[in-house]
Amino acid sequence: MNYPILAREIIVGVGGKENIVTFVHCATRLRFKLRDRNLADLNALKAHPDIIAVVESGGQFQVVIGNEVKEVYQVIQQRLAIPDETSPITDSTERRDSLFNHFIDIISGIFTPFLGIMAASGILKGLLAVATTIHWLSPDSGTYHVWYAASDSLFYFFPLILGYTAGKKFGGNPFITMGIGGALVHPLIISAFETSMIAGHSSENFLGIPLSFLNYSSSVIPIIFASWVSCKIEKKLDALLPSAIKTFITPLICLMLIVPLVFLVIGPAATWLSQILAQGYQTIYGFAPALAGMVMGAIWQVCVIFGLHWGLIPIMVNNLTVLGHDTLAPLLLPAVIGQTGAALGVFLRTRDAKLKVLAGSAATAGMFGITEPAVYGVTLPYRRPFIFGCIAGAMGGSVVGYYQSAMYSMGLLNIFTFTQLIPPSGIDHTVWGAMMGTLLAFAISTLLTWMFGLPAITHKSYHA
Repeated sequence: MNYPILAREIIVGVGGKENIVTFVHCATRLRFKLRDRNLADLNALKAHPDIIAVVESGGQFQVVIGNEVKEVYQVIQQRLAIPDETSPITDSTERRDSLFNHFIDIISGIFTPFLGIMAASGILKGLLAVATTIHWLSPDSGTYHVWYAASDSLFYFFPLILGYTAGKKFGGNPFITMGIGGALVHPLIISAFETSMIAGHSSENFLGIPLSFLNYSSSVIPIIFASWVSCKIEKKLDALLPSAIKTFITPLICLMLIVPLVFLVIGPAATWLSQILAQGYQTIYGFAPALAGMVMGAIWQVCVIFGLHWGLIPIMVNNLTVLGHDTLAPLLLPAVIGQTGAALGVFLRTRDAKLKVLAGSAATAGMFGITEPAVYGVTLPYRRPFIFGCIAGAMGGSVVGYYQSAMYSMGLLNIFTFTQLIPPSGIDHTVWGAMMGTLLAFAISTLLTWMFGLPAITHKSYHA
């Protein structure tokens, strides 16, 4: 893959530099927000041999590259010289988008920049759980403490990280919103929360108004709301204040206003909303866990294709924050491995050399949670493998739901996820249930695809 040439052709394909409003990337996709969709040459991009697929979803023009997306992104970033990572929301683009697309765009923009470190932190947490379960490490040892701090730092200081990315996404100064996030997890606040928990009430107040301290470590919703309000106020202040003083007066006013507002209004209201969201999900899940697993296992990859999966990410994180575990993510693991098995089935069945190489690399990437190469490059173009992968995901998801498996740390869904499903009490039937459901999905999708997935192209060239 020649990155400079590909970068130039992608820029031309999306309508040129002037047509790009914002530009981010995730694990496999370049995500553009374009001024005029009609200027993009969809057919030319789809026909490019180094581009897996082109998808329009969530108000974004998405170019699927695969595992080398970061390298392509960096080259395009140098050519464009526009802000990286999350990009601010402008009033013009905000008006054009539907409410749902706007929501998906916000969530993806806030969470995309740290997906890699979040997956790594979750895997390390899972490996530590395995090491303590089989007595390789003691929870009282210094080795455990150092590695646990490394695995938990991102989640503990989530308000700080989210403050930065949300501030950039909402078009404000990310260091102001990061400072607000830092206030939520400041040792004084944590100490006041612990004291109020012991006493049963808080005796502190702010300017005579009683304060209700909550534990905001690992929280998601409060800092996102606070960042949105802060950025709105920041823009108003920057428009009103003289340039000579707004550099420090705007952050001063934002900190003085927003931090108390978080503890008095935004925090308690957002925490209440978080609890309602978690309890609502638990009510639906508790009604029929196996049915929930069947539905989610079947539709997850469809959601990924259209970018709708971002709407579920906050629910997973919120479940971990409020409940201490999440039962939604394990239901999706069979869907991921189901598409991986379908790609493997194509690899075993086809006689076309190029398709075999593509399917083999896609199956390998799928094992590590990256399914776009498998879906866009292998299973979806031939339909039946994709359908078999969804059927297998549904069957495996129902097994995972039946055993009510739960995840205890956030991370990318892949073969390492099993280590994140181990409860504090050790390996139990919920872990074995997740393994059985996932292996069932893998076996069914591989077998069905190998037997029935490619009857029309088994003896044909991949380009036929």
